[in-house]
Amino acid sequence: MGKKYNIIHFEALGAENEHLKDETAQAIRDGLLPKEFTSLVTDETLQEYMREHPDTELPDIISIKTHSKVPEEYLRGAKKSIITRSAGYDHVEELEDVANVASLREYCVNAVAQTAMKLLYDTAGCLNEYTLNAATFERMKADSFIELNEERVATVFGVGKIGKHIYDLLRANGLTVQAVDIREKELDELYGHTVHFVSKEQAAKNSDIIINSMNLTRIPESRFYNVGYFSEEYLRSCKKGLIFVNVTRGEIAPESAILKLYEEGHLSGFGTDVFSHEDEFTQFIRHKIYSNNPDVLAGKYLIDIAEARTGNIYVQPHQGFNSDAAAKAKAKDAIHHVTAWYRNAGTHFEEQLPYYAM
Repeated sequence: MGKKYNIIHFEALGAENEHLKDETAQAIRDGLLPKEFTSLVTDETLQEYMREHPDTELPDIISIKTHSKVPEEYLRGAKKSIITRSAGYDHVEELEDVANVASLREYCVNAVAQTAMKLLYDTAGCLNEYTLNAATFERMKADSFIELNEERVATVFGVGKIGKHIYDLLRANGLTVQAVDIREKELDELYGHTVHFVSKEQAAKNSDIIINSMNLTRIPESRFYNVGYFSEEYLRSCKKGLIFVNVTRGEIAPESAILKLYEEGHLSGFGTDVFSHEDEFTQFIRHKIYSNNPDVLAGKYLIDIAEARTGNIYVQPHQGFNSDAAAKAKAKDAIHHVTAWYRNAGTHFEEQLPYYAM
């Protein structure tokens, strides 16, 4: 039997690894965790680590990210607790009835909102074309870039913490801004009637720019279910020339529809740092493992366009949370959940799923 830890943090990459250790040590010094509290921080996924250390007994609380798979046998017996160190929680929401599940809802608000704005500036500014033109100093034949002003209507879909910050940044850039959210009534009160809400149908009619910041919900019976929300049918109902930016989950906006509408000229630009079927997509990209999934194939083609700079497409891996400030805040928020769990004698987190009435 391997060493028993009080908590194991999986998928702790780069600076986050050290930040988790530092924040744990600080919590012990502050008396928020006992002096004998032990933790392991590893860059491996849960399944990778267990494959290499099969005699490890997983503790009652673990923290993971989106590529770790929680084994069924771990969930048997006494109720376990899981922290996902991600703002999105779609990969663990089906466990909320059998485990205490918490996510990080604060750490990356500014970082992801700024990523959305970066992708908007790229698409509106036709960055690929203008960059290529620098090679020959071509100044006469460039397409006109889209100026961000009050005549342009930008719609944010999903105005939780991240979406609200995107909304504010868009407005600060001079755009006319509106929002779509199924929690409109609740959020209107929360934000003091400062957000202009419209219907999904109205947004299709008048939006020049759409930014998706909705959390993905895969549970079909939930009122928040939004797999395939930005379908080909819906995007085709939007104004021609739409700029579309997605910074939460790929499954909300299938790449096959995005590519088709871009090639038809219905979309004038697309920016994203998320892709559908992320595990399959990663294997396809990294290890050339064959896939016939139309969204995986379309996602790869979108990357090819972006890399070749042959179109107004901009992509990056899902790293909107990877700012210097966010990496530290992520660790701080994760350990805050740990100390709350310890304070509650391991029975629950102070904030955990479900966050909203389904």
